[in-house]
Amino acid sequence: MRATVGVAVVGNPSGGWSDTHEGACGNEHRIDRFEQPWGPSKWALIPWPGAGLNLASFAEMRYGCWRGLSRRSSATDNTMGYTSRQLQSTINEDATLKLALTTEEVSDPGPDEVIVRIEASPLNPSDLGLLFGPADLGTARAEGSADDPVVIADVPKGLLSSVAGRLGKPMAVGNEGGGVVVAAGGSELAQSLLGKTVGVIGGAMYSQYRKLHVGSCLALPEGITPRQGASCFVNPLTALGMLETLRAEGHSALVHTAAASNLGQMLVKLCQSEGVPLVNVVRRPAQAELLRALGASHVVDSSADSFRQDLVAALGETDATLAFDATGGGELASQILSAMEAAQNAKAQGYSRYGSSVHKQVYIYGGLDRSPTVLKRSYGMAWGVGGWLLTPLLQKLGAEGAERLRARVASEITTTFSSHYTKEVSLAGALALDAIAVYGKQATGEKYLINPSL
Repeated sequence: MRATVGVAVVGNPSGGWSDTHEGACGNEHRIDRFEQPWGPSKWALIPWPGAGLNLASFAEMRYGCWRGLSRRSSATDNTMGYTSRQLQSTINEDATLKLALTTEEVSDPGPDEVIVRIEASPLNPSDLGLLFGPADLGTARAEGSADDPVVIADVPKGLLSSVAGRLGKPMAVGNEGGGVVVAAGGSELAQSLLGKTVGVIGGAMYSQYRKLHVGSCLALPEGITPRQGASCFVNPLTALGMLETLRAEGHSALVHTAAASNLGQMLVKLCQSEGVPLVNVVRRPAQAELLRALGASHVVDSSADSFRQDLVAALGETDATLAFDATGGGELASQILSAMEAAQNAKAQGYSRYGSSVHKQVYIYGGLDRSPTVLKRSYGMAWGVGGWLLTPLLQKLGAEGAERLRARVASEITTTFSSHYTKEVSLAGALALDAIAVYGKQATGEKYLINPSL
């Protein structure tokens, strides 16, 4: 990494001299009188030729009082540059997946951009879809070295057509993360983020450094670490988005599958605070106990022999007619619709050959089960199954609505929206076969966090 700072302003009551100063990072800089635009009582810190300045560690000046860093946006003095290691995924036409680390140059930030040193980025299911694609991880094999690992895996040839648009194209991975702003463009908003810990979104987060627009950054409260803020976008905003959808479509309660996940636990706490009845569908008794310990009132285990009866009973008590399904494949969406219909018919005043007139909706928002979605129609005519994504919802809410959700996440990042991780690994560590064998399963309670700074 190399870095050259444009200017930094300090106060100095004396006049008309130049001097050299060695900063906390051990680099010499010359302090010169700079009459404009700050006036004769202010001074500019001019980088000594060839010197590098670590913005994160340079905290004070020997002369005068520190008043913060300022960077110009013109090409003449904006000479900051960063070299960044980045994890990339490539599916080739020979039906192989290649995972490798590359070196990328991060260009100077524009006026409304910042450079963030990424210190934490989760391996979310949505990330794994891009990272692995349709590759058979049972064929994964290691190449390269410990410092520059490479993983190769076979892709079933019959599935290549599903990823035709990415064949031969290296894809940077990682939707979100947390880090520290180490460089900023000249705008007031960009400058206000300098040195701050932020949550970030925008892709390619499995990188040491990322240049991002200020709109992709969420300034975190004082004392919050990058690890705590690494998952402040995808899961929290998805949970909040589910409640936004519930209200917009006129439902009063909802169902959530794969409910013991980090997202599911957030939704339990969120629905409790909002007074929204929630039916949690899990796959193991231990997951049911986890959610009950959080205070969940309605938890049903799909592995139990009494699953259908339990689900109908919970839907009858809550009157839930909206579900968000993270599994996607198999018959679960159909089973939920069927149980909703049964719960509604139990309250019906009479018989209708068209089934209940109450609309029942399942949104598929994940693909934990890659098998086809199977619908066995036994739930009347008032029903729907569709896809659901966070981004279109945020666009529908508009800038003000999205900012409202972001502000809530920031204020509750250690409570409602806290996340938990099984293990923290480096970029190279994320490509270890034993690590892939664990996080590649996408199992509840085995979520990994990548720290590119390790």
